[in-house]
Amino acid sequence: MATEKQQFQLIAEDELSVKLIDAQYALKDTRGQKNAKSLVVLVNGIELAGKGEAVKQLREWVDPRYLRVKADRPQPLNESQTFWQPYARFIPAEGQIMVLFGNWYTDLLSTAMHVANPMDESMFDHYVERMRAFEQDLKNNHVDVIKVWFDLSWKSLQKRLDDIDPSEMHWHRLHGLDWRSRKQYDAIQRLRQRFTDDWIIIDGEDETRRDQQFAQTILAALEHCPEHLTESNKKWQQASIPEILQQPPQEEVDKTTYKDELKKLSQQVANTMRMDRRNVVIVFEGMDAAGKGGAIKRIVKKIDPREYEIHTIGAPEKYELRRPYLWRFWTKLQPEDKITIFDRSWYGRVLVERIEGFANVAEWQRAYDEINRFEQDLCEAQTVIIKFWLAISKEEQASRFKVREQTPHKRFKITDEDWRNRERWEDYLQAAADMFEHTSTDSAPWHVIATDDKNSARLQILKTILKQLGVG
Repeated sequence: MATEKQQFQLIAEDELSVKLIDAQYALKDTRGQKNAKSLVVLVNGIELAGKGEAVKQLREWVDPRYLRVKADRPQPLNESQTFWQPYARFIPAEGQIMVLFGNWYTDLLSTAMHVANPMDESMFDHYVERMRAFEQDLKNNHVDVIKVWFDLSWKSLQKRLDDIDPSEMHWHRLHGLDWRSRKQYDAIQRLRQRFTDDWIIIDGEDETRRDQQFAQTILAALEHCPEHLTESNKKWQQASIPEILQQPPQEEVDKTTYKDELKKLSQQVANTMRMDRRNVVIVFEGMDAAGKGGAIKRIVKKIDPREYEIHTIGAPEKYELRRPYLWRFWTKLQPEDKITIFDRSWYGRVLVERIEGFANVAEWQRAYDEINRFEQDLCEAQTVIIKFWLAISKEEQASRFKVREQTPHKRFKITDEDWRNRERWEDYLQAAADMFEHTSTDSAPWHVIATDDKNSARLQILKTILKQLGVG
């Protein structure tokens, strides 16, 4: 818990610098290890309290090559993007330290203090709750988060404004505030009391103590990074496997009906997604050879290639493994992308990574809640998430595998790994059932498309997209 006055003792600058560099290199050396960590430092506070000076001094005491600083002007929260999207790609990899001098709290304050359209308290508190949940997910994925608020009294602020160099005057309108206004100063102090109970509060009155306290806060975080769970502390109960997964219905649609329906539905889907003001994210999961690629082709058939992105997800790259599991998906989802389709997705954590042991029990069991929060953030940012599980029978999969092996332009689709995965068929059915149980929500439900007939599956998918978008 934060306190208004942190207890610490000044130490010699040379000694402090040595300790910081030693801790910095110790963190760097954890890369690739089970105890790997990274550190995010969120810096906020009253203008002219010395935030920039403290960060500058910290960089002089550490090895500056391994301390990144991102400084941004505040930007109002945008209802069409999540609060974390502007910062997702700056979440540090293992062994790194990132100072976000301007972050999601800066944006929250800027939005809340907007004179023309101020934010009400309930919405403010909702954002704080979502931000803390995001930060806890970072911590659970080996990114420690330190939050520091630099405070300054009204009297001292006014004196520093009197003494400020005219060339720096443009900086003192942070959050759109006039720092000469006592009313606005008091308002921001009231707001910060609503979220800084878990922050380190640094008094900016004494420059020497301020800089040392900030540096010692970082040192303490580096020396005492929390350990993360490798075993689950929850009692796990498996979900029942739906009958439809074990015995998909045997149904067919005649070719004439299929062609007519496909032409009509594909055009309707294209028009609907194009006209919908929301972003659309379509997720495909399912058994190998269940028809994900073919379904995606039919979805985009009538859409201009500039209107959509398709991400085919495989095993994570080494640089992706050094960051939180969801990071590679945070960075693929941009608010300007109108339509985004995933052939495999973040659900790999609770499917292949669970089954093959790439994620430990604590990681994959925790992932359900992490994924739900991730998707909820997107839904609140005007994104529709449409999730499909494509199910076929084991016999049909074997038949499709053989066709792929015998068809020259499809051979690239079949590998020894695909055949080996058939030995884990029941494990994948169980993992899918658990996934439906824990991640099918009102805002992002799962749609199970179970049939051995490709044409029927494609029509069902198009109809489901229209239904979730509110058409038909």
